[in-house]
Order: sequence, then C-alpha cells, then structure tokens
Amino acid sequence: MDTGGKRKKKSKWKKLKYGLLIAAAVAVLAIGSGFAYEAVASRQAANNYPPPGTLVDVGGYKLHLVKAGSGSPTIVLEAGSGETSLSWRDIPEELARHATVVSYDRAGYAWSEEASRERTGENIVGELYTALKQEGIEGPYLMVGHSLGGMYARLFAETYRDEVMGLVLVDARPENDDRDTREILKEENFAGNPPASILKLLKQSGLLRLFQDFLLEGLVAKEDRGQFLNVIATPEYFEAKEKEAELAYSTEDAIRGQRLGSLPVRIIARGLPQDYAQAGISEAGGRKLEEIWQSGQRQMLEISTDSELIVAEQSGHMVIHDQPELVVETILDVLRKN
Repeated sequence: MDTGGKRKKKSKWKKLKYGLLIAAAVAVLAIGSGFAYEAVASRQAANNYPPPGTLVDVGGYKLHLVKAGSGSPTIVLEAGSGETSLSWRDIPEELARHATVVSYDRAGYAWSEEASRERTGENIVGELYTALKQEGIEGPYLMVGHSLGGMYARLFAETYRDEVMGLVLVDARPENDDRDTREILKEENFAGNPPASILKLLKQSGLLRLFQDFLLEGLVAKEDRGQFLNVIATPEYFEAKEKEAELAYSTEDAIRGQRLGSLPVRIIARGLPQDYAQAGISEAGGRKLEEIWQSGQRQMLEISTDSELIVAEQSGHMVIHDQPELVVETILDVLRKN
C-alpha cells in the first residue's frame, strides 16, 4: 500500500480546507465590517445633516417642508424621480427674494417619513396639499415640476384648480411616455433601474459609500454625493422611488388630455439629448426615444391657451442644474404677468 501518497493527499486536502475556511472567515469579516461601517456612518449622518425644514404630519407620517421668503403667491417646487428638496440647490433662495417658496421631500425621500399609502399621483398630490394647509401656507400656488415631478405638478393644478395661478414644467415627463416608449425599450432589452432590494443591500453593506465614484458615476453629481449618501440613500428612499416608478402610468392616465383653460403654462424643454448609450440603448433607439420626449414637450402646449415653450439650449435633462438661471427667470416671468 502507498501510505505515503495517501498521507500527502490528506495533507493537501487538509491545507485546502484550512485555506477555504480562512478565506470564508475573511469574507464574513469584511462583509460584517462593511455593514458595521455603514451603520456607524448613517448614525453619524443623522447628527451631521439635520432637516433644514419642518416635519409636517399628513395622516400618520410626516413630510419634510422647507419654506423660504414671504408674500403671495406661493411657489411650490416638485422634484423629479429620485430627486429631493436638495436637488433645487440655490433656486429656492433666488426665488425667495420675490415670493414665498416651498420645496419638500415626497414620502420616503430624504427627511420625510415612509408613507402608508400607495405611491399614486393622487396620494402624493393629496399629501402635499395637506402639508401646505397644515403649515398655513396658502395659495394661490405657482406649481413648478421637474421630470416626473412635472406630472405631479400638473395633477395638483387639475385637482386644486381654483388655488393654482400658474404652472412651470421643467423637462417634464410627457403624459404618454410609458405608452409610447414601452415597445422601444423592450426591443432594446432595457432592464431599467436595479431593483430596490439590490440598491438597499449596496447601501447597507457600505459598498455604495466605499465605491461611490464608480457606482454613482453619471447618476449623482460629485458635489451632491455627500448629501446623497448621508441623507437621501436610505432603504425607504429606494422603496419609495421604485413604487413611484411602478405607478407612474396611473398619473399619466389621470392627466392625459388635460386642459386647464387660460392658466399660464411655461414648458422648459432640454436642448441637449440624453446619453442613451450609457443606459445600453442603441443609437437608433436613442434617437426614437429622444424624438418621443421632444414631441411630448411640444404636445404639452395644448394644456392651456396661455402656454409657451422655452428650449434650454445648453441643458440636458437636469435643467435645474445646467441652467438654473433660466428656470428662475421663467418662474419670475409668470409671477410678473399675474
């Protein structure tokens, strides 16, 4: 019998087992350290980033409202998908020199608490109206909506028509966006955003913080990443954003064919196309999607007999960052004419 050979094999297997155990232990330790690191960082962030506004109860959960300026009318800023009161940067401060201005975080976003109601446009608009009234912030309201927030601003204007004096839509999502782009995105095998479960794991494990320059590239501007990681990117945020996206079609249905009489409506459309290649979409597919978006901007002129299209020639979708002065001037123009 070759006992020496057997002993060598057993010795090699033993070493391999020990090696695997050590590797597993290191992996567990690294993962555990990542979760602990993020938990400590998140607790510290709660102290370092207190809410700048007021938390207002809207029926069992609270929305974070930031009010600046004084006088009438009240300018209400409705941010886009995944965007918060922080997204407006210096725009509220500029507007506060002329009127009352309110920015806020939808339920589950930033400092606002998670909602117990579905993330339909109807509920979102109702929560905002309740919060405004709870704080004694009266109209008339000039609604300003960016991207997905444009649809909510339109629904607010329709629901509370007698209290709205104007509407500014900043590269707002068109009412037929889901219907018109669905087949193209399907043909392009577009997977969409990662599920909330994956994003929550990336955040809670510390990976999002550690590899922020890679994971957030093209998604969050460098100057905004500190606020994103320490205030915005919570499990509740990822859930709320996903639920809003899933139910956005219902808001499209609610505003389709909207007519608001002679209400002043200003539509700011981006002048630069999206980078569809970054999302894995072909050049031909990107052209089709951009044509649909631009056509939708112009169709929104039908909302009112007093509507106007303004093209932000130097801006992509984030007009509020690329050309904030154009956004401010457009809003003030509506104020001056009323």
